[in-house]
Amino acid sequence: MKDFPAEFDDIRPYTDAEIPAAMQRIAQSEAFPLLASWVYPDKPLDEVREMVKGFTTAHDFQLTVMRRVNEQVIARSITQMTTSGLENLSTEERYVFVSNHRDIMLDASLLQLMIVDAGHETTEITFGANLMSHPTVIDVGKSNKMFRVERGGNMRDFYRSSLHLSRYIRYDITERHESVWIAQRNGRTKDGSDRTDQGIIKMFAMSKPEDKIAALAELHIVPTTISYEWEPCDLLKAIELYQSRTAPYVKKPGEDLNSILTGIVAPKGRVHLAFGKPITRDDLLAFNDLPTTQYHREVANLLDQRIIAGYRLTPNNYIAHDMRYGQQRYRDHYSDSDRAAFVAHLDAAMARAQVDEPDVLRDIFLTIYAAPVDSHTAFQ
Repeated sequence: MKDFPAEFDDIRPYTDAEIPAAMQRIAQSEAFPLLASWVYPDKPLDEVREMVKGFTTAHDFQLTVMRRVNEQVIARSITQMTTSGLENLSTEERYVFVSNHRDIMLDASLLQLMIVDAGHETTEITFGANLMSHPTVIDVGKSNKMFRVERGGNMRDFYRSSLHLSRYIRYDITERHESVWIAQRNGRTKDGSDRTDQGIIKMFAMSKPEDKIAALAELHIVPTTISYEWEPCDLLKAIELYQSRTAPYVKKPGEDLNSILTGIVAPKGRVHLAFGKPITRDDLLAFNDLPTTQYHREVANLLDQRIIAGYRLTPNNYIAHDMRYGQQRYRDHYSDSDRAAFVAHLDAAMARAQVDEPDVLRDIFLTIYAAPVDSHTAFQ
C-alpha cells in the first residue's frame, strides 16, 4: 500500500510506523482504566495494557480492540443486528460509503464489523475536527483509520479544506486502494429526515473538474443506510432542536463526548445496515446534459432515493407517526404492547427534560421517529 504524500499530513490517519507510539500513549492515558474495564471487563487491567502496548499496526488495533468494542455494543445494547445488500459489493473493489448519520460513532463503527465479517477490508472514516479535542480521542481515532474533516471557517478556508478533502478521498480510493466512510451531510441528522447535502457531491467532484462523470464514477459511491429501533440520543437531539428554535445552538463543553457515550450504552433495540447499489457511470450519464449545479443536485437526489429505500422501519416509527398526527393510519404495523413500550419510553424521556413548553418538546421527539415514515412514503 502506498504511503501518504506529505500534503495530507494534516488530516490523514496514523501510519503503521506511528502506531506503536500511539499505543504507548493510549495505554498510559488517564482514561485507559475506564476504557479497558468496559471493553475487557473480565481481564486484569495490566493484561489489557500490555496487550495494547504490543500492537504495531492499525490492522492489529482494529481487528482486536475495535472489533471487541463493536461486539460489546451489540451484546449490551442491541437486540438484533442485521444487514442487507452485501451482494452489491465486491471484496476486490474499494468504495466511498455515503451514509445517513444518526450516531457520532456507531454508524461507521458497526459498518466496519459487518463488512469485515463479509470478507472486506475496513474503511477509513471521516472524523470531525470538532471531536479532536482530547489527545486520547485523537490517538484512538487516528489509530482506527479516521481522518480529519474541517468544518466552518470563511468561504476561502471552506473552499480550500473542501478541495483538500476531495483530493485526499480520491487518492485513498484510486491510489491507496482504501475504502472511505462519510456521512451524507455535516453532522448527525437530528430531526429524523435524512437528506444528502449536494455540497458533499460538489466536494467529491472538485478534485477532477475536467470530467464530472469520471469524478464521481471513480469513487464507487455506495448509498448506505443505518436504521435504529431506538434512536441514539433521541432526547438529547430533541432538546437541541427545542433550544434551536429561538437562537443558534451552542454546544456545551464535553457535549459531544456525552453523546458518544450515550450512543454506546443506551438500548438501541434492532439495528439494520443496508448497502444500496453503487452509483455507476450509467447512472451518472443520465444527468450528463444538466448544468453542473443541477447535476450535483440530481446525484444527491439519487443517493437519497437509495438511502431511504434501505430503511428498516420499526413499529416505533409508525407509532410515533400515528401519535403525532392523531390518527390510526399505520395501526396494522404495531401491536398494543409495541405502543405501550414506546409510550413508556416517551413518557420517561419527557419526565427527564426540564423545559417550559413540554408539548413542543414532545412533538419534536415524535417527529424524530415519525419523519422516516414520511421520507419512505415520499420516495416510493
